[in-house]
Amino acid sequence: MRPLRAPRRQRGIALPVMLIMLTVMLVSSIYLLKSSTSTTMTTANLAYDSALGKSADAGLHAGFAYLRSVTNRADLLVNQPAQGYVATLTPTWTVSNAAFWIGAVTLPANPATGDQVQYVIHRMCTFPGAYNDVNNSCRTTSARPNSKASQPFGTSLALGAPKFLQQPQIHYVVTARINGARGGNVVTQAVVLKGP
Repeated sequence: MRPLRAPRRQRGIALPVMLIMLTVMLVSSIYLLKSSTSTTMTTANLAYDSALGKSADAGLHAGFAYLRSVTNRADLLVNQPAQGYVATLTPTWTVSNAAFWIGAVTLPANPATGDQVQYVIHRMCTFPGAYNDVNNSCRTTSARPNSKASQPFGTSLALGAPKFLQQPQIHYVVTARINGARGGNVVTQAVVLKGP
């Protein structure tokens, strides 16, 4: 019969290796969970921002509809507070300036979300009155090629005077904003060209 050997002493290296591997897997899973949560939140915020932008477009459409409906061009020479129309635009104003929104119109609240859209229309002129007044400076663009004008424009012999073939089109800026319930704010703008 063989003599019994004493059992070999085990060193236990597998246990520390397994603990290290479990720790790495735990940290990785926490990182993946946090990453997927951040991605979900970012996606939700982008969708919310997109929805607010689409809601703000209602203000742009309302401003454009007003400009399109004006048949008496003299109405556009002065402010029309009930329509959200301002006959001037100070070049230093931005949408974050409170004076920019003086004369703005607030549309009825959306019944589904409760969001309210506000819009204002600015004529890009320094002063009220006629666009071609000597003291006034308005942003203008040449008329479209096939549009006829009641009188020619650009017949001035002054140095630096623009030479348009027809009456120019004046620039109007329609600005709409919405303040969302979750603190999101969206401002959209559109430039509309319309003859004098």
